[in-house]
Amino acid sequence: MRAVRLLPRAEVASKRVAGDLVGIPSRRLRSTSTTETPATASLSPRWLSDVKQRIGKCLTFGANDEQIHKAGRVLSEIVRDWRELVAGSEGFLTEAKRRGIYRQEVVWGEGDSMGHVNNVMYNRFAESGRVQWTQKLGMHVDPANRKAWRSVMSPSEAGLILKSITTHFKFPMTWPDHYSVYHKLRSEPTSGTSSIVLDVVIMSELHQRPAARLVEDVVVYDYVRGKKIALPPFMLDVFRDTWTLQEEVKGRYSERVRHLLEDVRQLEQGTWDRSDAIEDTGSGAG
Repeated sequence: MRAVRLLPRAEVASKRVAGDLVGIPSRRLRSTSTTETPATASLSPRWLSDVKQRIGKCLTFGANDEQIHKAGRVLSEIVRDWRELVAGSEGFLTEAKRRGIYRQEVVWGEGDSMGHVNNVMYNRFAESGRVQWTQKLGMHVDPANRKAWRSVMSPSEAGLILKSITTHFKFPMTWPDHYSVYHKLRSEPTSGTSSIVLDVVIMSELHQRPAARLVEDVVVYDYVRGKKIALPPFMLDVFRDTWTLQEEVKGRYSERVRHLLEDVRQLEQGTWDRSDAIEDTGSGAG
């Protein structure tokens, strides 16, 4: 794990601004997640691959038509909705109008001498994802304030400045691969909130699991007055709605994960994991 502190852009990278951002407590957020722990919290990061292997073992051992149909339904659900099952069950919003980066190709030149994506690149992926995330909020969620959202990432009026970023590397992505980046609010914002914490997941499309997880501490900054401020009303409204949707999505897809795992366990108990189980090795009669 490595923590990296990034300074703002040139217009903001002055001692006065830096002094305003560091060492002064921000008004934090009111609450953390209110729903139960995500269904995937206690699972292996490779749980999706494990499920596929478990189903394969059931089919190889021997299954009747009903069991084959159930296995096919579970596999179809995984293929179609794996991003929602993995990221959505944690509260990340994966729909097109709310996700940051989707299936971006890993560039060969982004790798190190070992062929792994350079560690520095993950922070860039997260930053680009955050920019896309905020811009999509303006385009699709709050078009009435689209101009204001567009200025969030520019040194003009009220903007979001990255105060710190912490990166947790899970496994090294390599070329060729594609990645998607999702952001979510860690806590529900309230009036007076001047700093938000964002959880970030960088998802390998090839391996269908997180390659890195990041935590971004973002400060709301007024470039005109040169000081931190509370979230403007238009941001607060959208972030509150986003928080509510995150909680709904987490509950919905956590429940789907539980049902999926129950179906797989039933397949196991109906095939190889029963007291009278005899593997179907085929007939040798000719």
